[in-house]
Amino acid sequence: MWAMIVKEFRELRRDRRTLVMMIVLPVLLLVVLGYAASFNVSSIPVAVAGPGTSTFRLPAPFTEVSSAQAAGRGWAENQLRDGHAAVAVVTARSAAPAVLIDGSQLFTAQAAISALEKLRSAAATGQPVSAAPRVTVLYNPKLSTSDVMIPGLAGVVLVFIGTIITSLGVVRERQSGTLEQLAVMPLRPRDVFLGKIVPYFAVAAIDLAIVLTVGISVFGVPFRGSALVFGLGALLFLFVTLGIGVLISTVSQNQGQAIQLAVMTMLPQVLLSGLIFPLSSIAAGVRWIAYLLPLTYFNEISRGVMLRAEPIGPLWQPFLLLAVLGLIIVTLAILRFRRDLAPAPAHRRRLNRRPGGGAAGPAADRPIGPAPDLAAATDTGQLT
Repeated sequence: MWAMIVKEFRELRRDRRTLVMMIVLPVLLLVVLGYAASFNVSSIPVAVAGPGTSTFRLPAPFTEVSSAQAAGRGWAENQLRDGHAAVAVVTARSAAPAVLIDGSQLFTAQAAISALEKLRSAAATGQPVSAAPRVTVLYNPKLSTSDVMIPGLAGVVLVFIGTIITSLGVVRERQSGTLEQLAVMPLRPRDVFLGKIVPYFAVAAIDLAIVLTVGISVFGVPFRGSALVFGLGALLFLFVTLGIGVLISTVSQNQGQAIQLAVMTMLPQVLLSGLIFPLSSIAAGVRWIAYLLPLTYFNEISRGVMLRAEPIGPLWQPFLLLAVLGLIIVTLAILRFRRDLAPAPAHRRRLNRRPGGGAAGPAADRPIGPAPDLAAATDTGQLT
């Protein structure tokens, strides 16, 4: 038994990736969740419109980010729709101000409603506060969790297929020995890359359609925007996730390593992309990781299109960043493919050299075939 224990410890020590997963990943999750696992919203961006912009102020945690004295309700709604603010205030000279809240930002909306309730309570006790505003929740009036989660869960499905399932592709080729066959075929690395991702792309598109159909028909999630804009965002996002999966498969030696790396890239996207915890509540030391994750930008696109009917113009930044991420990741994956599919020249150069550095002898250059004496014996009939 002691020999078996020693053997397992030695194997574990040699498998450095598993050892890193067992030691580093729990610490990483503890640090990330310790800073990110918070539903508290410390700052709520506010846009103010109307003639009273210079005198009307909401106390903390509201923070004014834009104002337009000559604008009205239309401008305020556009500020919410385009994601420039989470709360918009429309002031008037002879009436109480109207407060519009973006319900698609669920936790921020709940924090805003709670802060406004405190203002009403203060006004009821006679404390000197501004006039009690009229509150209207837009885009998600019931503050339904499913309306906010399902657009993001559609992205999680794409991450699962694009990263975990696709990452097993080249690993299966390597373990089954067919990667060497691809190396001798007249295929360019980008041809192999595209051939690998197209089937998974089709499966992921079908799964995305199923998730959206179930979310709309069963959970009543609205789809107010353009299907074309949403499809373009899903196309870019899926291209990035498939590239990540293929890149993982090129640096993994077996399926276990591929799954480990895929999980390590998937967990931060689920936890730090704004799907569960609001980005504004994540500490700045961890929040920068969220801006490197493609799911962060797909969440902005899916919620903006489905809930707020946001056009492509205000969404140019997440579209551009997804395109840049896709270009970088796909380029790295193709370069890795080129290295895996074209190892022969360097390998042959090593084999064709003697240990001392000189060229190989005549035996190395001899054509493959029967030995000379065997061939002669066959021709003269001496071989029976």
